[in-house]
Amino acid sequence: MEKTIKAPLDVPKAMRKKYIQNYLNITRNSGRIMLFAGDQKIEHLNKDFYGEGIHPDDANPEHFFRIASKAKIGVFAAQLGLIARYGADYKNIQYLVKLNSKTNLIKTEQRDPYSGKITDIDEVVEFQKNSGLKIVAVGYTIYLGSEYEVEMLSEASRMVYEAHKQGLLTVLWIYPRGKAVKDEKDPHLIAGATGVAACLGSDFVKINYPKKEGEESKELLKEAIQSAGRTGVVCAGGSSIDVKVFLQRLYDQIKVGACGNATGRNIHQKGLKEAVVMCNAIYAITVENKTVDDALKIYNQIV
Repeated sequence: MEKTIKAPLDVPKAMRKKYIQNYLNITRNSGRIMLFAGDQKIEHLNKDFYGEGIHPDDANPEHFFRIASKAKIGVFAAQLGLIARYGADYKNIQYLVKLNSKTNLIKTEQRDPYSGKITDIDEVVEFQKNSGLKIVAVGYTIYLGSEYEVEMLSEASRMVYEAHKQGLLTVLWIYPRGKAVKDEKDPHLIAGATGVAACLGSDFVKINYPKKEGEESKELLKEAIQSAGRTGVVCAGGSSIDVKVFLQRLYDQIKVGACGNATGRNIHQKGLKEAVVMCNAIYAITVENKTVDDALKIYNQIV
């Protein structure tokens, strides 16, 4: 696997060994990433963590870390401050630091979305040195079509360049969103988003699964994968759904060429034991090339 990894030219020669090792670590030597997303406490506030259908375990932020430390994952994504509060007790986890975030309080009809930087690469590098944590990647969200997209594109471009200089991997969350966007899951727009990620030099791009009336999403995803080139395409997990449906959808995505998944609510809204086996089932498909039936057997160990 190591020989097939092509470090981009913005990774200095002195950092290429570190970059390649981080790539192997984040993908568990598979080339595909199982990303456990924990950035929603800012993005969605407490809606995702408390209420009907959500296990009481999820009310405590430490639930993220308990899951990530016990389950099979590639990387856990969260804001720097949250990692700083709990990381000392969970040094076995591989972390991705999310550099920008916004709440969902201001709706698109009120104002086009803008997610500004709340942490920069220098702070991440300093924190990594001081904490000794396994920080292997950084991430950033862009809302294409927003009137503020230029600012986000500029910040994301700088983030990718500076991260690669430090041997870190990058994941861009890219969503078409704003008053100018009529359909956020339009297949051509989603493919456009992955092409933007390629132009910004990101290692991975997280997108919403494309959707079109009368078409199969797994077939529509092929356009986005082609558009991404050497940037790995990762689909968002979305709202909590039936486990078998979720795992089948993930399997379909991997089989048409997706380079992994980024899942939050379908994991952390479950109790600890169920969340751990859910991670393990997702990991089995994403990293270990297992079938849906194999993954369901892993998940059903909770019973």
